[in-house]
Amino acid sequence: MIKTPILQVDNLNKSFGGVRAIRQVSFDLMPGELLGVIGPNGSGKTTLVNLITRFVKPTSGTVAFKGQKISHLPPYKIVRLGIARTFQMVKPFYHLPAYKNMIIPLYSPRMKQLAGGRYGDRDAIALDLLEEVGFERDSHVAYKPAGALPQGYLKRLELAKALALEPDLFILDELFSGLSLAEVASIVPIIEKIRLQGKTIIMIEHRLKELFRIADRIIVMNNGQKIADGLAEEVMENEAVKSAYLGAEAD
Repeated sequence: MIKTPILQVDNLNKSFGGVRAIRQVSFDLMPGELLGVIGPNGSGKTTLVNLITRFVKPTSGTVAFKGQKISHLPPYKIVRLGIARTFQMVKPFYHLPAYKNMIIPLYSPRMKQLAGGRYGDRDAIALDLLEEVGFERDSHVAYKPAGALPQGYLKRLELAKALALEPDLFILDELFSGLSLAEVASIVPIIEKIRLQGKTIIMIEHRLKELFRIADRIIVMNNGQKIADGLAEEVMENEAVKSAYLGAEAD
């Protein structure tokens, strides 16, 4: 049986004034695939995600999800179709307890639709989800104000909010950024569990070693363009990648 792509990005372009931030980017993403997106700072990675999720309107080109064009839809409708993302810069409700930060996704139109309009005990579900991403069940961490949490827990909270939406496609924007090696090692199994559930994942990352262990495929961005697409070992042998990415990293 031939699978059809879950996501199709076709000739996507974005200009901010005279600056071309994204130039003719195209790729397909298959169901269940984990795609890594890498590149130097300013290469267009987050802009690409913003275009896919429609936080930024494309200048031209299209994005289709499950065969439906979504590049004209507002972000909340894209979430409702089954795409959830995390943000590189986490911005929780700092004054609320961590588990109360789960209210918005758990009461979202998508969850109402999936639950048939019947909400259960949202606080209990929130605590279960936080435990799933590494909040200790018997501690008081989940009850602390989000503003009192260290970066590692804030990144876990961001992932839990995405999990709460039960999406078919996760887009994780630098989830490992600012985390220790031990914290990254504890989050990788969570991502692998998501994959075992048949979900599709896009990960933007600078932590290449950890990303390459779990990614099926890597796209490399530079100056708003896709300069390589393939297995990790293949793209890292690409001369354009060595020049643009590794050269920039070595500076």
